[in-house]
Amino acid sequence: MSSFRRCAIALFGGAVLAPTAPLRAFPAPFAVANGGAGFGLVPCGASAPRVRPAPAAVPEAWPVLANADSTLAALHASGQSFSDFVAAAKARRDGWLRLADSAQVDDALVQRARATGGSWKLLVVAVDACGDSMNTVPYVARLASQAGVDLRIVRPTAGRPVQEQHRSLDGRVATPTFVLLDAEGRERGCIVEQPRALREWSSAERKRAPLDSVHAGIRAFYAKDQGAAIARETVEMLEAAAAGRVHCDRGSAAS
Repeated sequence: MSSFRRCAIALFGGAVLAPTAPLRAFPAPFAVANGGAGFGLVPCGASAPRVRPAPAAVPEAWPVLANADSTLAALHASGQSFSDFVAAAKARRDGWLRLADSAQVDDALVQRARATGGSWKLLVVAVDACGDSMNTVPYVARLASQAGVDLRIVRPTAGRPVQEQHRSLDGRVATPTFVLLDAEGRERGCIVEQPRALREWSSAERKRAPLDSVHAGIRAFYAKDQGAAIARETVEMLEAAAAGRVHCDRGSAAS
């Protein structure tokens, strides 16, 4: 049996993919026992020139859009609720409807989010055609609704300036982009495109593997994780903001 076939069986529970290119071996967090159907991806960010290396650790005092609070607040106010966004979805509609109904968040995470107090707002730049958006936004929306966080979604046509300020680790503008705002509309944190473990892996893997292999690993992660990682990081972002720190792990375009 070829190495490609063995890897495909291990990742997707027996569903063998067309052998366009050999799949790389994925670390343990990306293995999936029961298949990855339904977690398909399309590229969710535009390519960019080579980028300066981004810090591996989450900085505690990263520069934020503190002077753009009125713009961010207005953008948040103009956004759709999650339910309205899902109702209007055309691309990946079945997946959005399924996850809007089935997404669950651990009660302990909800309690931690509630314990941060404050009047937090989440501005999300997302698009229905993006697999990363579909596999993360429903879980963050469920957490937000249960913890009293006001979540609003805008499309990239309106949210492009936010994406430009919050690029992926490899320098792309990407969806989804989550930006945490306080009651005055000041930025207090961000999460770009994917939960931490996945974005660190995929950022490194994009430099050395075919995109088909990268997307296979991303699908496997989401199939196994079921929203746990993005919900956990959202709570960590809230807790950091409540403690006066900024959780915002992002890259930057080359000048």
